[in-house]
Amino acid sequence: MRGKTVIAGVGHTAYGKQPGRDRVSLIVEASRNALRDAGIDKGLVDGVLVKMANAEPTVLYGQKVAEALGIQPRLGCALDQGGAANIALITYAAMAIEAGLIDIAIVCYGDTPRTGSRQVYQRPRGDDAVHGWYSTAAGYAMIHQRYRQQYEVPDAHLGAVAVACRNNGAGNPNAHIQKSLTIDDYLASPFVVEPLRRDDCCPLSDGAAAVILMSAKRAKELGVSRAVPILGLGQAQESFDVHLRADLTRTLASTSAHTAFTMAGMARKDIGVAQLYDCFTITPLITLEDYGFCDRGSAAAFAAEGGISLEGALPINTSGGLLSETRMPGLQLVIEGVRQMRGEARLQIEGSGACIVSNQGGTMHTHATMILGRL
Repeated sequence: MRGKTVIAGVGHTAYGKQPGRDRVSLIVEASRNALRDAGIDKGLVDGVLVKMANAEPTVLYGQKVAEALGIQPRLGCALDQGGAANIALITYAAMAIEAGLIDIAIVCYGDTPRTGSRQVYQRPRGDDAVHGWYSTAAGYAMIHQRYRQQYEVPDAHLGAVAVACRNNGAGNPNAHIQKSLTIDDYLASPFVVEPLRRDDCCPLSDGAAAVILMSAKRAKELGVSRAVPILGLGQAQESFDVHLRADLTRTLASTSAHTAFTMAGMARKDIGVAQLYDCFTITPLITLEDYGFCDRGSAAAFAAEGGISLEGALPINTSGGLLSETRMPGLQLVIEGVRQMRGEARLQIEGSGACIVSNQGGTMHTHATMILGRL
C-alpha cells in the first residue's frame, strides 16, 4: 500500500461558531473546496465516506451526504469510531481504491456542537454517573491524574502542550482560538474537572472538512500536481472503558503506529513533523510515548524543554491542533499534514521528509495513524 494512494485535495469551512448552519451544508462547502483544490469535477467521484456526526447520529447518513453532494457513489458509508474515524475512513477508501472497487473518494466530516447539541460530550457515563462520572472530560481527567502521579510530573510540564498548540494557532486566521498562551496563563486557568484546567481542554467547534483520495496513477493521469502520498496507515482499539483498564498511561496507539511505520518502511527518526490528536493535553503526551518518540514518563519533560516547539526535535500541531484551530476531530490534522508535505503550511517546517498524523476517539478507545510523504 505504501505510496499507492494519494491525498489529491483538501478543503474545509471556517471553524468556530456557525449559527444557522446544519452539518450537511457545511460538509458540502468543505467538499466543494476540496474538489476545487484537487482540480477535479465531482462527477469523477464514486466513493463518499463520512464520519458520523457526534451531535446527532442519523440512519443512512452517508447516503444523505452523498445526496446533498449530488453524487451517486459505488461505495458510500458512514462510520463511528469517534475521533479516530477520519483516518480509519481514509484507510478504507485507500483499500477500496487499491481493490478497484472505486476510483476517487471523498472522505468528509461536519458537525455543529458549538451552536447545536453538545449532549454527547456532557452525557453521564453508565452506572458510575451516580458517583459523578459525567462528561468526556471526566475520563481524561482520570488519565491525566494517573500520568501526573505515576511519573511525578509537575503541572508546568503538563501545560507545555497547551502553550505550544495555542501559540501555533494564535496567528492562524482560521483558528477557533487565536490567542497565545503562557505557562503562567495555563497555571492560572480554572479547573474544569481536577486536575484538568480549562486550557487542558479543546473548545467545541462548528465546521467541516474534506479530503479527496485517488491512486497515484490516477492523479498523474488527471494532472493533479499537488497530490501527497500516503506512506503508512494503522489502527487499533481498546476494548475496555477507562475504569476497567489495567494501565491508564499506555494505549493501543502503539499498535496503530507500529502498523503504519511497518507499512511505510520508516523509523521514528524519519519523521520531521507531527500532527497529534490533542482533545486534551494528556493525549499527545501519551501518544508521543506510545509512538516511540519518547520514553515512558518523559514526554511532558520533552515538551517543556521545547521538543514539540517549531524549533524542537519534533514540532507538533503546527496549525494549532484541536486545542486552538478546531475540535473538528481528526481531519484538520490530516489537512495540516498535507500542507506541510506540500510546503504550503503557514508555519512550515523546512526539511521534514515525512509527517505523522494521529487520530484518537472516545476516551483513548480508538486509534488511527497515518504517515504522509513529500510530493
